[in-house]
Amino acid sequence: MVDLAAEFPSLSFDRPEDGILVITLRAPGRLNALDAAMHGDLAAVWPAIDRDLDTRAVVVRGAGGTFSSGGDLDLIDDIIGDFETRARVLRETRDLVYNVINCSKPTVSAMDGVAVGAGLVVGLLADVSIAARSARLIDGHTRIGLAAGDHAAIIWPLLCGMAKARYHLLTCEPVSGEEAERIGLVSLCVPDDELHERALAVARRLAAGSATAISWTKYALNSWLRLAGPIYDSSLALEFLGFTGPDVVEGVAARREKRAPRFPAGGANPAPG
Repeated sequence: MVDLAAEFPSLSFDRPEDGILVITLRAPGRLNALDAAMHGDLAAVWPAIDRDLDTRAVVVRGAGGTFSSGGDLDLIDDIIGDFETRARVLRETRDLVYNVINCSKPTVSAMDGVAVGAGLVVGLLADVSIAARSARLIDGHTRIGLAAGDHAAIIWPLLCGMAKARYHLLTCEPVSGEEAERIGLVSLCVPDDELHERALAVARRLAAGSATAISWTKYALNSWLRLAGPIYDSSLALEFLGFTGPDVVEGVAARREKRAPRFPAGGANPAPG
């Protein structure tokens, strides 16, 4: 058994049943926002899970009734202000998406409360994504002055179509659990009090199945996402270019001050070509 807790101390691990690994995002008082350590661990944990012969299915959940509010503001400040941090987090963000896609073990996400940003990456890239009825899924990039990088361009159009993807990614309009299921953004929507038991039941079913059949089916299906790799890489580069500009500074200030952002008028030509 791989000692994941020692290798990735910012994440919480549990093995409720043989073959099932539960990863819990836990940041009390911060809606499970990802700090620098958790962001790095969440990106790097998947190859270790791939090597763990005792894990046949994975559940990812948040502690305390919410999934994750994304990257915390201190981490964003560091990305804005320091080139080395920016380069490191860009690499981690790229690795997070590709490592989840390439992990051979089937993954189930259980999303309640808010699911935003880096947390939403794992939530939507999971093989089976389950949302509580009252959950709110938000890609919040444009509201803080950044292009929707992370995972959005690689998966949203494939799941819910270009029209819905454009609407929600450009406006940051929240998607409820019920609406997410209706438009195909998630696999299932369940009553809030059934979320974690349902996720465990799905993981139990996957863990009891043929490991080769399930992992090879996952690999083949995720070839759709690998084909979209250049689209994702472009979105990620544009997101991190935004960290060098003025809009994200205003966006973060507005978040801290709980007000609407006042982005500068005009600015650079948005077409990078």
